[in-house]
Amino acid sequence: MRDGLYSEVCAAQVAAFFLHKAGCRLPILKMMKLMYLAERTSLQRYGEPLTGDYLFSTEHGPVLSITLDHINGMIDSASNGWDAWISDKENRVLALADHAMIRTPEDDLLALSDAALEILNEIWTDFGHLSASALCTYTQSDAIPEWECPGWSSLPITYDSLFRALGFTAEKADALNERLEDQRHLNRIMAQ
Repeated sequence: MRDGLYSEVCAAQVAAFFLHKAGCRLPILKMMKLMYLAERTSLQRYGEPLTGDYLFSTEHGPVLSITLDHINGMIDSASNGWDAWISDKENRVLALADHAMIRTPEDDLLALSDAALEILNEIWTDFGHLSASALCTYTQSDAIPEWECPGWSSLPITYDSLFRALGFTAEKADALNERLEDQRHLNRIMAQ
């Protein structure tokens, strides 16, 4: 585990959910945008992340950093993590590792709560029909004010800045951010 909040299994199952809905294949760019929108919605609605990933602004819009590292093969996968659910990228497209893994998301994606599945269904309903390019444009619009164009680099999107962009008061944003930092710290201690 690279971070105290990040769950590789949850990230893999979020990706598997979207692949299942899409008929088992999705462009990487579209996957990144759907996953970001789901993470953002969970933080907005519950003050809790789905995956706990680091959020970054890139020239193509916001991304989940550790998940993108998994997609790019830069991180070894846990036995029940990314590689167990998602096959290697080919031609910038992701696929389910095994099409038979998911009969229904509710029965087979057990790392995801009912609330998480509700968010994922909403994101798929609202954005699943859009192309990768359209999603990229959307996530770089005023609809996602926390995104900043970093040029050829990347910039972190902190939870605090995201909460403020979502309209939380400074007091509420600080309290949520502090709680998540405390949880991150506790999880790191427990992992040692």
